[in-house]
Amino acid sequence: MPNTYTQIHIQFVFAVKYRLALIAMPWKNELHQYITGIIQNKTHKMLQVNSMPDHLHMLIGFRPDENMSQLVQIVKSENTKWINDNQLCCEKFGWQDSFGAFSYSKSHVPNVIRYIQNQEMHHRKQTFREEYITFLKAFEIDYDERYIFKELV
Repeated sequence: MPNTYTQIHIQFVFAVKYRLALIAMPWKNELHQYITGIIQNKTHKMLQVNSMPDHLHMLIGFRPDENMSQLVQIVKSENTKWINDNQLCCEKFGWQDSFGAFSYSKSHVPNVIRYIQNQEMHHRKQTFREEYITFLKAFEIDYDERYIFKELV
């Protein structure tokens, strides 16, 4: 798309299937590098990625000619295959089908980057579920409690 200029910053948030704590410290950084490679290969710009054992945040500079849902599906499926092929988990790894996507202006990007970098400290005070609902409310997104990242029952 010649002569198309955009500045779109999206924070994606998605959870491990059933919110199981499967992302382990020994391979967490490799996972982030792998996901960064996927994003860059799709010609988006990774601004920050970080994960907790049960979920992941990534902030990207998003290209407008790609479908957001398809990009997340590619990221999830490719890194799931990588995790399982390399037997990094004690059990079969997978992501929940859903995800959150939150847009930010350029002036907010530094704060969002810091927020993502400080996930470990942040989650000492707030669960992932509480955090996610806070995002939905802050961005005035209608949601149904029954579908907020299912837990194993």
